[in-house]
Amino acid sequence: MGCCCPPCSRPCPSWTYTGPRGWNSISQCLMSYATNCWNECQPSPLRERQRRDTTWNVLEEIPLYVLHVETHFLSCANLPRYKKLEDLLEKSFSLVKMPSLQPVVMCVMKHLPKVRAVKSALAGEVPEKKLKLVMADKELYRACAVEVKRQIWQDNQALFGDEVSPLLKQYILEKESALFSTELSVLHNFFSPSPKTRRQGEVVQKLTQMVGKNVKLYDMVLQFLRTLFLRTRNVHYCTLRAELLMSLHDLDVSDICTVDPCHKFTWCLDACIRERFVDSKRARELQGFLDGVKKGQEQVLGDLSMILCDPFAINTLSLSTIRHLQELVSQETLPRDSPDLLLLLRLLALGQGAWDLIDSQVFKEPKMEAELITKFLPMLMSFVVDDYTFNVDQKLPAEEKAPVTYPNTLPESFTKFLQEQRMACEVGLYYVLHITKQRNKNALLRLLPGLVETFGDLAFSDIFLHLLTGSLALLADEFALEDFCSSLFDGFFLTASPRKENVHRHVLRLLLHLHPRVAPSKLEALQKALEPTGQSGEAVKELYSQLGEKLEQLDHRKPSPTQAAETPALELPLPNVPAPAPL
Repeated sequence: MGCCCPPCSRPCPSWTYTGPRGWNSISQCLMSYATNCWNECQPSPLRERQRRDTTWNVLEEIPLYVLHVETHFLSCANLPRYKKLEDLLEKSFSLVKMPSLQPVVMCVMKHLPKVRAVKSALAGEVPEKKLKLVMADKELYRACAVEVKRQIWQDNQALFGDEVSPLLKQYILEKESALFSTELSVLHNFFSPSPKTRRQGEVVQKLTQMVGKNVKLYDMVLQFLRTLFLRTRNVHYCTLRAELLMSLHDLDVSDICTVDPCHKFTWCLDACIRERFVDSKRARELQGFLDGVKKGQEQVLGDLSMILCDPFAINTLSLSTIRHLQELVSQETLPRDSPDLLLLLRLLALGQGAWDLIDSQVFKEPKMEAELITKFLPMLMSFVVDDYTFNVDQKLPAEEKAPVTYPNTLPESFTKFLQEQRMACEVGLYYVLHITKQRNKNALLRLLPGLVETFGDLAFSDIFLHLLTGSLALLADEFALEDFCSSLFDGFFLTASPRKENVHRHVLRLLLHLHPRVAPSKLEALQKALEPTGQSGEAVKELYSQLGEKLEQLDHRKPSPTQAAETPALELPLPNVPAPAPL
């Protein structure tokens, strides 16, 4: 085929790519020539400048040509034996620190895993010795493609953990930032983005790329998430576990989806979260997955419980439970007679028991308290009936209306359930959110005293307070009433804000949004009560400072009492009326 070595800075016709058969001779010639060029081009006063410049020019063109040849070589339908790529890597790796040829070496290393996937599980990996050299050199490690890094990571869990850890921290910060957003809205809250939109987030996409089709790396990420969930009890790690699996599902990564026993369950639940409701058909599918866990495979329940512990799953299941209770009231049916409701409660119980299940390694579904179904849920249904009765009475004509007052007493058993049973507390809190969205002030004021002490302080969790403050924006006009403000702030929020900084932040968020509607005397008292202490964090101080600025602007808009008294009345001149003509 003629000389492959270029005699000058312009490539000769013999450089033309001739297909896989010519690859070996071309690669050998190029790499041999590149080595000679490197030796010839070392600075020396004994060599001519023109020769050195010409050689450098040729050297700069070599990578472009070789990368072009590699592209054709790898896209060819009839792939040559992967051995040729390995030979090329062996011959070229010594030049990996040469800036002009480094892209060529990196390209060969990048494509070796792809050849491995095409040929067999035993073919075409980057040799371990080369991987160790790359791993030991920080610059080379940064320069190599993610396909090469995957081979390094799968045998170096600590290094992979160092790469993943900043992404996990970023993910948690993003979730917490969303919960403390200054925007208060029922339509645009933490749960508003669709599952597919959430999966397009930066962290999920980066993790998806890092994992690729590597089952070992996927298992490592899941282990990191389980460990962090157990260590911190932060439920956002459960969200990330589900989002990563569904992101791989979107890309049709069957290598992982087929081996993850939670894939179909998560896929079905993802559809429910998208619709924000679990219908009867999907409820049966979810039940089938739970009932299909075979003896000896109970460990799958740990992963299923973690997926159900995702706040987006809990939100969907809780909303569906409240909706079913309303339907049961209209059907005059008891909760124990509704299979769909019992299944929702079963899923909720498994999700809420995720931490205990994984921590104890006793993989059994938690049992539900019988009183939850026979006493607590019927009690909630009686609250719904009270609302219906009161609303119907208010719509009657005056002559037919009986003197009915809204019940303001709260059964002691309701407060006890919220304090002692997590399931009852979760459902009860979502019922409070439901009545707040309905602008049902009477029902809200009736139930608020029962939220001061709840199981695990769930009423003061960030997710509940985020949703509650957003729903309270619908009752903006009620904040002008001092009785309403006293019940809400003094009777609920301020009981926890001194000891819980997150409650302090949520109250300030609420006031930043609604301060023009709050009764002036109450607003002044709240400003004093919410003043940060020396132990308060920067976030609280910043929010309080913003509230102070807002209140100053509000004061400037209002005329002071002295200005109002000194403003003279507007005196209009009397119109001139002509005298009447004499009779």
